[in-house]
Amino acid sequence: MYVATARAVDPAADPEWADRIAVHRDRRPAWWETVEDPDGTVTAAVVRERTDVAVLVDDLATWVTGLLDDAGWARDAASVAAARTALVEAVTERAGAPLVLVSAEVGLGVVPSTSAGRRFRDELGLLNAELAAVCDEVLLLVAGLPLALKVPTAREQ
Repeated sequence: MYVATARAVDPAADPEWADRIAVHRDRRPAWWETVEDPDGTVTAAVVRERTDVAVLVDDLATWVTGLLDDAGWARDAASVAAARTALVEAVTERAGAPLVLVSAEVGLGVVPSTSAGRRFRDELGLLNAELAAVCDEVLLLVAGLPLALKVPTAREQ
């Protein structure tokens, strides 16, 4: 199951983004079951409930962007914190088929010069850290090469 977190937009308002989403949809294998998350609430529910199939969530950066858009990019928005908590709890409780979460690393670059950029970096960084703490395995891809940051223990394998 593929969970698409990017939110569709009116092609007239943002044709480049609409084209990106269309290209992404078209390149997915037809046999994948795709679930879109138009309001940020679906991702945690799928992670929690669909333990019968492997789930790929792509990606957490666009998921956080949508949550921040909904919250007006307000600092410490309760809705963003609640969604983050719900996802981390769903990942923590998940048992069954594999789960893969794709995210961006935002802490390796310069501090953004805008308030919105810093807000995004802070929120995604916090989500990444909380998820890394509860995931069995964490990989960082650099130039397409995986670097293991956390590996399962013998007991977890």
